[in-house]
Amino acid sequence: MKDKESIRKDLKDNPRLKRWLDFLIMNQRDARPRWYIRMLAPLYQRRGYGSKIYRSVRMDTPPYRNFSLGRQSVIESFCCINNAVGDIVIGDYTRIGIHNTIIGPVTIGSHVNLAQGIVITALNHNFEDTGLRIDEQGISTQPVVIGDDVWIGANAVILPGVTIGHHVVVAAGAVVTKDVPDNCIVGGVPAKIIKAIG
Repeated sequence: MKDKESIRKDLKDNPRLKRWLDFLIMNQRDARPRWYIRMLAPLYQRRGYGSKIYRSVRMDTPPYRNFSLGRQSVIESFCCINNAVGDIVIGDYTRIGIHNTIIGPVTIGSHVNLAQGIVITALNHNFEDTGLRIDEQGISTQPVVIGDDVWIGANAVILPGVTIGHHVVVAAGAVVTKDVPDNCIVGGVPAKIIKAIG
């Protein structure tokens, strides 16, 4: 049986079939999986023992990407989880707070606490060609990685390509544009190290 990467390669080599399958899976206007795909989500999403996703969460998780939620982890109300352009993997004992948006590819470690209104995005719209509208230029992605034992304050923004180390606090309202080392507190726009921990 073929793995997902070889299936993706086959589809890339056959753009007509890829467009047809994409039409069947994704509602193009709403940019989310069609209702019948969302009904099947519990069959292809990986959810650890004791994990919980609140009913109001918008789970835009088509089956051609991975979504994994670890043991005893929680995604609270009114979040949007979107793995259409990259996998989302969330570790054990992690809490995704109210009204967060996560756009893959994103890996979040264990024992992570995200407060409210946080945006974590690995996606950017291309805009370099002034002869084309921005919505005609496609997208690019750079994975975001958040280590274990991290607390991110309310309304913080984590931008594409950022890696946040272990035992880190990100202050409320911070905009993280660069990698953050282990054992520190960062804050500001753009975020800078405020102090080391330990």
